[in-house]
Amino acid sequence: MALFQCRFFSEVLGLSTSMTVILPEPASAQIGMSAPAVAGPYPTLYLLHGMSDDDSIWLRRTSIERYVSGMGLAVVMPQVDLSFYTDMAYGNRYWTFVSEELPQLCRSFFPLSPRREDTFVAGLSMGGYGAFKLALRKPETFAAAASLSGALDIANSRHGLSPLFERIFGEAGPQGTDNDLLTLLDPLAKDMQEGKPVPRLYQCCGTEDFLYEDNQTFREACTRAGLPLTYEEGPGSHEWGYWDAKIQDVLKWLPLQPK
Repeated sequence: MALFQCRFFSEVLGLSTSMTVILPEPASAQIGMSAPAVAGPYPTLYLLHGMSDDDSIWLRRTSIERYVSGMGLAVVMPQVDLSFYTDMAYGNRYWTFVSEELPQLCRSFFPLSPRREDTFVAGLSMGGYGAFKLALRKPETFAAAASLSGALDIANSRHGLSPLFERIFGEAGPQGTDNDLLTLLDPLAKDMQEGKPVPRLYQCCGTEDFLYEDNQTFREACTRAGLPLTYEEGPGSHEWGYWDAKIQDVLKWLPLQPK
């Protein structure tokens, strides 16, 4: 795999930011690595970080580069600060950045496929929320989305984050808006009934995680809406040992199209 640590200017944010990108590379002489030559444009996984992290964290805390070796899959890990992937009430426009500008820039920099069937998103905690928000609000763009220990019910369970959420979502909060994942489920279910494309969803959470109840709420709402959801739970808390194991399950689950 080839690793790019990219610094670039965002017109949407009005500042320089960063992303970490892994691209397929044939490997036969590298010790412990084997990957065939795969022609681009590459299917792409946008892999999102959590509250306390940045675009380098998946590479530092997991073996994501090794896990995707041989899959022919590009991995884009953007930096969004503490934004909840939202156009902030008192801050920057990170939703517009990650949903519109970032894919366009990435495809201009790297040989990435523009096809919906080749475009996926996943994330942990805050990034799990971001991944599902991208998939639910832009089902025409993403074929699949995965949430690992996601903050999926932010309108009702803030875990002491009210001051932060006011800066992000405003005094009225996210409830009932298109920043509320539960509000987005019924319109997506209607789209599915009308034959429009609906992303596949994967959700997992450890039973000892402080976000476990939030995940149960989302799972139940998704089931009521009749949306396609793969759900897994088991022993685990909000920590990297759990996410390092589960991202491997996510990669096996992704509906990659044969070349």
